[in-house]
Parts: sequence; C-alpha cells; structure tokens
Amino acid sequence: QVQLVESGGGLVQAGDSLRLLCVISNRAWNRYNMGWFRQAPGKEREFVTAIDWSGNSSHYSESVKGRFTISRDYAKDTVSLQMGSLKSEDTAVYYCAAAQDKENRWPLVDPTEYDFWGQGTQVTVSS
Repeated sequence: QVQLVESGGGLVQAGDSLRLLCVISNRAWNRYNMGWFRQAPGKEREFVTAIDWSGNSSHYSESVKGRFTISRDYAKDTVSLQMGSLKSEDTAVYYCAAAQDKENRWPLVDPTEYDFWGQGTQVTVSS
C-alpha cells in the first residue's frame, strides 16, 4: 500500500510563485515514476509534469514548461512542484501520483498508467 498526501495549495495572485509538496508513505517509492496532474472545474484530469524513478529525467506539459519544476527527495520521501509565473489558467486541484513497476516507460503522461493518487490540493490564481 502506498499513500500520497499533497499540501501547499492556496490563493495567490497572477505572477506569484507557489510550492506544492507530496509526502509518500512507502519507502519503495524510490523505484516509482512520479507525476503531478491537475483538474479544473468541468475539465478532465490533465498531465502537468513527471519525474522518473532515478530522478534524472523530467517531462513537462507545454503549458507549464519553463515555469514549473518537479523534484524528488529520496531521503525525505517527498516530491515537490515549484510553480512560478502563475496564471489564472493554472487554477485547479493538483494531484500527486505514483506509477509502480514502470521504470522503463517514459515519459508517463497518461493518468491511467498511475497506480496511486493523493487527495489533491487546491491552487487558485487570481488576476
């Protein structure tokens, strides 16, 4: 069993920065691909970014490339999403996700490929 818990969401102004944190309960997560997704009202869950099991590769959607950065800390069992230059279009519930036993598949952008999900954290960007 793997449990993921997100935190760090909030209400910010356009152009501001925000950091989200995902805490993973299972030590075996260091062999998982990790990702962040988001879901805005009335829309389907959307891929944001992913980092591979080794931490050496990352992938971003075109809408966030150059503004967001994903990282993982194996010692602290956490994955972070640093968001900068936030826009109103970034408003959504953000979810942390883990893909088990998919080390050789990259990039992993399909949400159906992920096995574990957090409860989500709300990010609201006002303009």
